[in-house]
Amino acid sequence: MAKARKKKQVVADPEVPTQIKNPELVRERRRHIIDSTVTLFIAHGYHKTTTRMIAKAAGFSIGSLYEYVSSKEDLLYLVCKTIHEEVQKAVEDALADSSGNREILAEVIRQYFRVCDKMADHILLMYQVTQFLPEKWKERVLVNELNITDIFITTLAQMSGKNNFPVLNAKILNLVGHNISVLGQMWAFRRWHLKKNFTIDQYIAIQTDFILGLVF
Repeated sequence: MAKARKKKQVVADPEVPTQIKNPELVRERRRHIIDSTVTLFIAHGYHKTTTRMIAKAAGFSIGSLYEYVSSKEDLLYLVCKTIHEEVQKAVEDALADSSGNREILAEVIRQYFRVCDKMADHILLMYQVTQFLPEKWKERVLVNELNITDIFITTLAQMSGKNNFPVLNAKILNLVGHNISVLGQMWAFRRWHLKKNFTIDQYIAIQTDFILGLVF
């Protein structure tokens, strides 16, 4: 696969209105606001965190904050959306830069688990507070979550029966795809305990062997 890639055009999220016309600036500023929001939600809880607290933590005036988001619900949805975008990009990069079916799968797992480590607080928060989202956004978060798992399932399906890769039926494809998704997130949920015994690299190696053992 060719390494050269065109720079993706940055498009503002149509679901969360903004008064700023520059999509690159919106993406950059929102990411800074999101990271500040995650810290506050974890420290104080969703309900006790105010938009004024978020603005102060992010270094914005309350008026400037409202140029990028209109509510805590906006921010909560954007936290969830950012996780999914990070995971999707990491997996796509792994697919582009690997060769050989077994190596591709191992690299996909590694990149995904790395994102789960980097965004562990975001992932934990997502599962704790998604219930507070408006129903339409809650549904989109769940769809995005399944879309990430579908990336793994599609990758496995494309390799199934090719280049000495075992033939996997639909049920096994689905099960292994969900295994990858959940085992990556388990590091976020249980890292308070797992870090006592494993580094992230050790965890990735052990879980990769386990997942490959389900396939080969």
